[in-house]
Amino acid sequence: MKANDVKYGRILVGLARFASAMLSPLLMPTYGVLIALWCSYLSAYDVGLRVTILLVVLGITCVLPMFFIATLHHFKFIVDKKLIDRKERLWPFVFALVCYIAAAYYLYSRVHAPMWMVMFCAGGALTVLVSAVVNMWWKISAHMAGMAGIVALIYNMHVQITEAFNLLWVMIVAVSLCGILGSARIILARHTLGQVIAGAINGFLCVTLLMQLFG
Repeated sequence: MKANDVKYGRILVGLARFASAMLSPLLMPTYGVLIALWCSYLSAYDVGLRVTILLVVLGITCVLPMFFIATLHHFKFIVDKKLIDRKERLWPFVFALVCYIAAAYYLYSRVHAPMWMVMFCAGGALTVLVSAVVNMWWKISAHMAGMAGIVALIYNMHVQITEAFNLLWVMIVAVSLCGILGSARIILARHTLGQVIAGAINGFLCVTLLMQLFG
């Protein structure tokens, strides 16, 4: 193999790892709430309030699960923090499910957010539940489920006419990131094409279902 091929291969793997980290499923609720608060009529809210809501959601759905995974790793309940082994994903999935439900409850009871926004987080919880069940037999992509949930949020914001401006370019970016993320997961050999597609379908349908039924 040529030296240039090795170099480009390392760069490609590095970019794939970067994409996977920046588009982690633990960050998707925060990204979604960011879009909801800054790209819908909710942008009329005070900036300080919006930032506070965003930070609380980040703490509940990202910081707490990361701490839980680190604790499992510290006490040797899991071998790898990246949860590459399908069998090590069950309890992190269960904890993430509780965190997503807690975030939805926070938005509903404390923030009094509109139901479509609450249902985005509830849809994320449903996505995690489906992923956890499927994961008992098959390693479905949680990364793609999360990213597709963002696409579903943008789509439903447009359909329900809650957007503050035309979200066409936001949708184009989100769909492009889906393609980049799916490619990254395959490049890193974390998932097969089928697992990537299944994850995307799971995330999009779960979020859309709850936003359409109860939003």
